[in-house]
Amino acid sequence: MTAAKISTTALPTALPTAMPNNESMLFIKRLTKSFGERQLFAINNLSLRPGTLYVLTGDNGSGKTTLLRILAGLEPADTLDMTFAGTSTTAVYPPEWRQHIIHVHQHPYLFQSNVEANVAYGLIMRKVPAATRDVLVSEAIHWAGLDARRGVPPKRLSGGERQRLALARAKVLEPKLLLVDEPTANLDRHARPQIVLLLQNMVAAQRTVVVACHDREIIDLPGVVRLDLTDGALTTA
Repeated sequence: MTAAKISTTALPTALPTAMPNNESMLFIKRLTKSFGERQLFAINNLSLRPGTLYVLTGDNGSGKTTLLRILAGLEPADTLDMTFAGTSTTAVYPPEWRQHIIHVHQHPYLFQSNVEANVAYGLIMRKVPAATRDVLVSEAIHWAGLDARRGVPPKRLSGGERQRLALARAKVLEPKLLLVDEPTANLDRHARPQIVLLLQNMVAAQRTVVVACHDREIIDLPGVVRLDLTDGALTTA
């Protein structure tokens, strides 16, 4: 598959173009989360650079999914002191960040319409004009290798195709930060490399990508930075 370059001119509230790799796309000064009396994690001084693939590892129950959800604004933190693309917060997660930080769930919810409608949904919500939207959707579908499946409902797609559809739906919104939870779990050996290629394409386009997984095929990729969440602490492995 060949990744198509997608224009962002029609997308609202655009952030500045990708910053040099020696600057942070996202910087966490302090982030904590507890459940009852148990502190799940306490993270200090974490910097994520553009054009970099991060793999988030850790035992089941260590908090990987919760951390991704907090970074996406889907779940509150107990303490949040974070800077993203030059803007900072020390309390409430800024709603505008959700325009540029996209989360892909391990089991993404897909509308039972068809591939094209799923990819178009976010652009419709952002009121992107129909003519521009059609071009962006077609390019994202091609990027994901789903041209022959664009009119097919998700229930008729394979597991790998559904994951590629979820990535296309995220990619069409041109996120600055993409958070992906276990994208290759339960996929066969033929489907996994296709997902890996799409993640690499996102990084090549200067996106920051964080993938929670146990997949050695992703962990061992050249240039990957491994973040390990163990006993409430996040370290670079």
